[in-house]
Amino acid sequence: MASSLLFLTELMGMRVFDLKGRRIGRVRDACVSPRVDRIRIDQFLVGGEWNWWTVRHDQVSSISLDGIYLRDEQLVPYHDDVWMLRMVRDLLDQQIIDAKGRKVVRVNDVTFDLKRLNAHDELHVLEVDVGMRSIFRRLCQGIVPPRAVRRLMAGIAPNSIRWEFCNIIEPDPQRRLRLKIDMKALESMHPADLADIVEELSHEDREAVFESLDSEVAAEALSEVDDTKTQAAILESLDADRAADIVEEMSPDEAADVLAEMTEASSEAILDEMEAAEKTDVEELLEFDEDSAGGLMNSEYIAVPDTGTVADAMRIIRENEEQVDTLTTVFLTDGAGRLTGALPVGRLFLVDQTALVKPLAGEDEVVAVPVTERRKRVEELVDKYNLMTLPVVDETGVLVGAVTADDVISMLRQD
Repeated sequence: MASSLLFLTELMGMRVFDLKGRRIGRVRDACVSPRVDRIRIDQFLVGGEWNWWTVRHDQVSSISLDGIYLRDEQLVPYHDDVWMLRMVRDLLDQQIIDAKGRKVVRVNDVTFDLKRLNAHDELHVLEVDVGMRSIFRRLCQGIVPPRAVRRLMAGIAPNSIRWEFCNIIEPDPQRRLRLKIDMKALESMHPADLADIVEELSHEDREAVFESLDSEVAAEALSEVDDTKTQAAILESLDADRAADIVEEMSPDEAADVLAEMTEASSEAILDEMEAAEKTDVEELLEFDEDSAGGLMNSEYIAVPDTGTVADAMRIIRENEEQVDTLTTVFLTDGAGRLTGALPVGRLFLVDQTALVKPLAGEDEVVAVPVTERRKRVEELVDKYNLMTLPVVDETGVLVGAVTADDVISMLRQD
């Protein structure tokens, strides 16, 4: 099996010859059919300015810089096919996501692997080219002979992305489905990296990405987007039921922040689509002034009866496993739900399971704030006492939420 490389800039305008060696036209585009083969060029579009013909991959005998020679010349007129991804129309000069490099790039050229299979040549998409070498080929296209271009570009370092790491952005949901475009590569990224990518995209492309992502991944990425106005714009671009799926996966405080940034009609439409429990949590936070402790707090926290044991605390933690990744403090409450202590979670692993939790919390007074406390004071207390979590209580001392250090850091970054 022989193998070599061919570039889209070389393929475009390449002459096509019939069985008798007569030229029948030039290549205008090349298509992949993702539902059949994600890398093989399935069709070549050949012809003049208006009359194009379709050449199937199995009708090709050979491909080289001298042209494409056919082994079957029973061609049919080209008709636009929604199941096809066209290299020139849909890829060249378009923005795509480099899933490995975690960035948005513009496609300058495409590299194909030229293979000899079953007595005929095929082109397989190998890479998209984004560097100076591909720009040089574009500038020379149609002016300098391809073989001369290859010699001249030898001293320029290549910059390309393997096809399997390319995520194409397609705004049309039906076409995404037909082209089998998914976001699996993006879903494996860290949410902060994904948020950086999203912030580089156009409004339309952001919508396409968030429509395709898993709801939990979309929520994590949306939470990492710095600007609440951008978060709100993303949610407002989606259908209310889809936006509700994402909001339900966010922490209540983050969900409340972004909904507060939206128009009343949009936020109400999303709330109407949410499950009752999540909706109640968010609505309660929306009632607070956004610059108060109540507006800043998260209503998700772990509290343990102050008469309980370490075993009781561990059981409650296991029942709330979705909070484990960010858990630093377990709060102690009395029978009425009033805050009586704060216990660093690490201490639970230093004693026997039968030990009582209250002595572990120590005798120091718990630093807490009322729901009406102003944002500036919250920031001061977190900084002064080096707190990872600052509990928030109502007027009777009942624990209602907590402000975390990362929330404070986010606030300071926005100032």
